[in-house]
Amino acid sequence: MKHIYLNLKRFDVPAESGGVNRLAPVKVWGACVVERTQEGLAHYDPAEVEFVQFLPEAHLLGAASARKADSPVQLGSQGVYRENTAPGGNFGAFTTNRPASAVKALGCEAVLIGHCEERNDKKGILLEAGVKDASAVNRLLNKEIRCAVDEGLKVVYCIGETAEEQPEWETVLGEQLETGLSGIDQGRVVIAYEPVWSIGPGRTPAGKDYITKIARFVKEKTGGMDVVYGGGLKAENAAMLASIPEIDGGLIALTRFEGEIGFYPEEYLEIIRLYMGS
Repeated sequence: MKHIYLNLKRFDVPAESGGVNRLAPVKVWGACVVERTQEGLAHYDPAEVEFVQFLPEAHLLGAASARKADSPVQLGSQGVYRENTAPGGNFGAFTTNRPASAVKALGCEAVLIGHCEERNDKKGILLEAGVKDASAVNRLLNKEIRCAVDEGLKVVYCIGETAEEQPEWETVLGEQLETGLSGIDQGRVVIAYEPVWSIGPGRTPAGKDYITKIARFVKEKTGGMDVVYGGGLKAENAAMLASIPEIDGGLIALTRFEGEIGFYPEEYLEIIRLYMGS
């Protein structure tokens, strides 16, 4: 099974406000993404590939309402809180946070946990509190994964090393996997590898040999869990990533990196066509 994930980050912010949304008015943006992609995705065999689109929470209801009865689009949340509601327990005292139960009620089937941007945010908050324990972030993410899996959601768990961590990548990634997945039903989780050291303008993208090395390490460490490339599945690297047997899919974000940068549905479908070879 291949997994093609779309992380729409905050691509809903209009260009005039500093964002990259030239696609649709904010009120109908989530619905527009689904409407302009689901028919193109219907050409693929659901037994061979799944498509999950991770949207900012405000857009999930609109996106869910736009899905047709047989839509190949699955919806995902960009995160969940580390605690959840429970019958006879906490009924929802989670102001500003997203318990897994709320995410599922919104129509989500999956959740993205541990993205490098989430890791950076948690690390920064912990540092402000004087916590320098590198494994603390992984422990918090483990709680999020537990809540999501217990609620019946599929999880895309992101791991990756920074430039400073790269010389000790085995230790860093090993800790992220061991602590993050501790006590978790791994059958509900797919690993997304983000080479944080290579992501961003002016940086050299991770090459085939490096990505293959990491994917093999993850599979050996986890007993063969599916691994997708989280450093950005693009038109430029789709064929290369498809040629790596150990890679089981990819994470798409921006589809255009020059000119009017942003996410464009037709370009998203083209990236998938290039990766799938059809």
